[in-house]
Amino acid sequence: RIEHRGGHTAYVNSLAFKMAGVSETTPDPVGGRFDRDPSTGRLNGRISENARQVIEKLIPFTYSRDDYREAVKLISRLMSRAGITSVHDAQGSPEDLRAYQDAHAAGDLSVRVYCLIDHSHIDRLLEAGVRTGLGNEWVRVGAMKMTCDGSISERTARLSEAYVGRPKDYGILVMTEEELYTRGRKAHEAGWQIGVHANGDVAIDIVLRVYERLQRELPRRDPRFRVEHCTVVNDSLIQRIRALGAIPTPFSTYVYYHGEKMRNYGPERLNRMFAVRSFLDEGIRVTQASDYPPGPFEPMMALRSEVTRTDLKGNVWGPRQRVTVEEAIRVGTLHGAYASFEESLKGSIEPGKLADLVVLSRDPLKEEPLSLINIPVQRTMVGGRWVFEG
Repeated sequence: RIEHRGGHTAYVNSLAFKMAGVSETTPDPVGGRFDRDPSTGRLNGRISENARQVIEKLIPFTYSRDDYREAVKLISRLMSRAGITSVHDAQGSPEDLRAYQDAHAAGDLSVRVYCLIDHSHIDRLLEAGVRTGLGNEWVRVGAMKMTCDGSISERTARLSEAYVGRPKDYGILVMTEEELYTRGRKAHEAGWQIGVHANGDVAIDIVLRVYERLQRELPRRDPRFRVEHCTVVNDSLIQRIRALGAIPTPFSTYVYYHGEKMRNYGPERLNRMFAVRSFLDEGIRVTQASDYPPGPFEPMMALRSEVTRTDLKGNVWGPRQRVTVEEAIRVGTLHGAYASFEESLKGSIEPGKLADLVVLSRDPLKEEPLSLINIPVQRTMVGGRWVFEG
C-alpha cells in the first residue's frame, strides 16, 4: 500500500485486493470508493476515503508506548525549530494524550497541545466524565472531531459543482448528516466543543445545519463550533458561520505548497477557497491550520501563502483572498488561541499571559511579501525557557 500524504487515498496492488476480498464486482463501501479506470471500468488500484479501511484492517499496528513518546519528542523539536509554541492536534486519541503526557513528564514536550479527540473514542471519555478543557497549559483535551467529506489535494472533497476535467465527480461524503447530528448531540450535551472536517461547500452546508440544529435544541452560550478546513465557501455559508459564531480553520500553506492542484478547482471557485479575507471582512475569528502532514507547518510559509496567494512556482491562485502580514499573524496567534478557549492565556505577548514567543531574524511587517518564507527563526521560547536557539 502506498498512502497519499493527505491521508484520504491510497494505492494498493492486486494481491492486497485479493487478501481483502475485493473483486471487480465489489460495491463501493458507504462513504468510500474503489476507483476505476474511466475507459474500462476496472479497478485501478486507487482506494478513497472509507474504502481504505478494507485494506487497513489487514495491516498490523505495532507501535509501542515508547514509540509514541519518541514521536512526540521528534515532532516537538521540528516545530520548535520552525517557531511554533502551541499546536492543535486535529486527530487525537486517548493514546495520543498519554504520549503527550509521557513526553512532558520526560522533559521532551516543547510545544503546548490542544488535542482534538476522534469521535470513535468519545464514549470512553464520556463515561469517565472527561470533556473539552480538561488538562493544563501543556496538554489539554480539545474538541470532539468528526469527518464529513474528503480532501482538497486528493479531489475527494464534496462539492456542489464538479471538479474541473471530471464532469461526473463531485467528491465523497464520509458521514451522513444524521450520523454527525447523533454523535454531535451526545458530545454537545456533555459540554464538548465539536470540530468537523468539511472541505467542500456541500459538506460545510451539512455541518452548519447540524450545528444550527444543536443550538436550537440544546442552546449553549459559547460552544465555539469549529469547521475544520472550511475550504470552499460562498456568501450564504459565510453568513451562517458568522451567525453561529463558528470558527473556520482554512489551510495555511496549501496555496503555496499544493499550487499544482489548484487548477482542479478553476479560477472563480479559487477566489472562494481558503477564504481568510472574506472571513475577516465579516468579523469572523478565522484561524488557520497546516493540516500536517498533508501541508507543511512552517509559519513563514503560511505567511507567504496567505499574503501573496502564490505557489512555489509563482502562480497566483485566488488573489481576492489575500490578507496583510499583520492580519495573517493575528489569524495564527490570537485567533488560534481563541479557537481553543485559551485567549486569556496565550496568542499575544502581554502581562499575565504565558511567556511563549518567537524571535525572527527580520521583521515580517517590513519584508517583501514573496520573501516572507525566507525569514529564519532565531529563537523559540515556551514557558519562559528557550526551547530552540538557532
